[in-house]
Amino acid sequence: MISVSQAKAILQKHIPPRNLKLVPLEKAIGLICAADINSPMHVPSFDNSAMDGYAIAWEDGKTSWELEGEIAAGAKDIPNLSSGKAIRIFTGAPMPVGADTVIQQEWIIVEGSTTSLQSGEIIKGMHVRKKGAQTQSGDIIMQAGTAITPGGIGLLASVGIQHVSVVAPPSVGILITGNEIKEVGQPLEYGEIYNANGPLLTTYLQQEGIEAIECIRVEDNPDMVRQAINKALAIHDLILLSGGISVGDYDFVKEGLEQAGVQELFYKIKQKPGKPLYAGIKDEQMIFALPGNPASVITCFNQYVKPSIRQWMGKKPGWEPSLWLSLNGSVKKNPNLTFFLKVKTQPEEVKILQGQESFNLIAFSIADGFAEIPEGVEAMEKGEKVGVYLW
Repeated sequence: MISVSQAKAILQKHIPPRNLKLVPLEKAIGLICAADINSPMHVPSFDNSAMDGYAIAWEDGKTSWELEGEIAAGAKDIPNLSSGKAIRIFTGAPMPVGADTVIQQEWIIVEGSTTSLQSGEIIKGMHVRKKGAQTQSGDIIMQAGTAITPGGIGLLASVGIQHVSVVAPPSVGILITGNEIKEVGQPLEYGEIYNANGPLLTTYLQQEGIEAIECIRVEDNPDMVRQAINKALAIHDLILLSGGISVGDYDFVKEGLEQAGVQELFYKIKQKPGKPLYAGIKDEQMIFALPGNPASVITCFNQYVKPSIRQWMGKKPGWEPSLWLSLNGSVKKNPNLTFFLKVKTQPEEVKILQGQESFNLIAFSIADGFAEIPEGVEAMEKGEKVGVYLW
């Protein structure tokens, strides 16, 4: 067995190289921009009004103008502004030639065809958004390595960009092993359990922006396990197996991985839960064989699989704790293992939840992270700081 820190160090050295992919803008959310993006246009692309008001040519001391027409947003036929005149204009509408200033409508009173200033001080150029004020054509508007957010998508769409080059998410095959597993919605017979690991792993992957996910049930049969592994390796970049990785009579996953030519990186970690975790590589693929208990799956995924995926995709991996908080109670444990405990964070402290067994999922309904109690520590007292990994 190896330590938690050794396992994480090994994984960081074996993350496959990144692949790039051109995706539609609406599919880029949460992905990483692969190359600098330059604006193909000026923004704004024309001088326009920032207010509903009246477009004028500024003259020192002038406070009234004769009104001649109006310009709405989206107007194509834009009149020129005559000397001494004002044109009614609306937010976003193109500025008429000859105008350099917009007076907001609240400052103006209109009597017949005459507009007069009633309040405020006119400053030349006010309330006019100049062409290229935000962005000049050719400016870098998104740098390589940037996580694409809804706001970033709005920015790219505003300059007419339809596709963006991103770090491609890996394709993932999930193999759920076990004769006792039934799918949700099917009636359970005595000795059977529902497939919790498939849905929870799928959801975790989707949160990371991964859409190419195949989830397959595999019986505890050595030939079927081997065939399922070979099929997944022929298709996917990342393979996650659940169950069958311990040393029981019906655990065939490790043997199947060896027969498929997977190179073992490590097997078994000095931790609880999730000791029988396996990690391997083949060519430019990663393989994780997770324990069968759902709580162990969640622990191992968050501590090892998710950081590996995030590093692979160019994101901030999260190998280290998200924050450090004070314990709100004491903790005792086996000093030979690192413990990852389900917790609920509170202002300035963290609460260790009931139900820490590897089969027990009840705490996950309120938990928002794991506290790490490291190897070599037998007890921690209330008020001591612990590293917390948020989900």
